[in-house]
Amino acid sequence: MGSIISQSPAETFALGRALAATLRGGEVLALAGDLGAGKTHFVKGVAAGLGHQSEVTSPTFTLIHEYTGGRLPLCHFDFYRLETEDDVLRIGLDDYLVPPTVLAIEWADKFHGLLPAATHWIHFQVGEGDTRQITT
Repeated sequence: MGSIISQSPAETFALGRALAATLRGGEVLALAGDLGAGKTHFVKGVAAGLGHQSEVTSPTFTLIHEYTGGRLPLCHFDFYRLETEDDVLRIGLDDYLVPPTVLAIEWADKFHGLLPAATHWIHFQVGEGDTRQITT
């Protein structure tokens, strides 16, 4: 993917949807960026691209949302409120690192060391207005 400038939430969604077409199962998508940078919109696109019909929302307070019924299962994590590596391990991250489940993890950069070496890092940077720079 490289570096792409998204001009709107709809474009960010479309980028996530396009990425979903390339997923084969077992991928970890580590999403890093400030609040409001487009991470959740991107995951909404990934979920749609995988064929999930459920409404996708940020798991900020629940920590994990699981989506089944699509081409591949999707687990959406949010590490924002977690303080330590033990917190991450207690919610069972290791239990989800099993193909064919795809993991999308917001605020993954907080616990870089817990993620597999093959993790796909996606960075979101806020620009002017709705513009976002999305870099892999």
